[in-house]
Amino acid sequence: MTVSDERVIQLSKAKLLRLLIVACGFVVLGIFMLQPESEWTGSQPDFNEPALIRATGLLTVAFFGLCALFGVKKLFEQKPGLVLNSTGILDNSSAIAAGLIPWSEIVGFDIFQMPGERLLVVKVIDPDKYVNRGSAIRRVLNKANVGLSGRPIVMTSNSLKIDFDDLLHLCNAYLKKYGREA
Repeated sequence: MTVSDERVIQLSKAKLLRLLIVACGFVVLGIFMLQPESEWTGSQPDFNEPALIRATGLLTVAFFGLCALFGVKKLFEQKPGLVLNSTGILDNSSAIAAGLIPWSEIVGFDIFQMPGERLLVVKVIDPDKYVNRGSAIRRVLNKANVGLSGRPIVMTSNSLKIDFDDLLHLCNAYLKKYGREA
């Protein structure tokens, strides 16, 4: 393998910092929603069910608190976010990064569209192999990816020094060069 056969994409500290700030903002909002009823009753007449507000606040603090922890961890991490080479894709771009995905197991890529977000879905021969990897929490998150996108491996360019279109083009080019039918 030559140096030109490997493409290393670093984590974007600027993008991670933005994600961290947004996550912390939502944690603060969630904490506000957990305040005693007298603090917020009457301020939102259409959304004034105390149990619903507290449940939403708790979920907001929990989810975005985990996102903030991920952001802090990734901000100080020195490993690249993504490496593409003749072996496969080494994914370290998210909290549930897939690790090494050999080209021999990749069938192709899809785009999963969410409001304001595009995700790169990696189609693999044996999805269950990737669903069942890792800790119990990671397996639950992998199953959530399957429920959301139909596949266990989903990547975003949100934490990488590359935009989505370039990421998609690069992955397709490497798959064409090193994939199963190459």
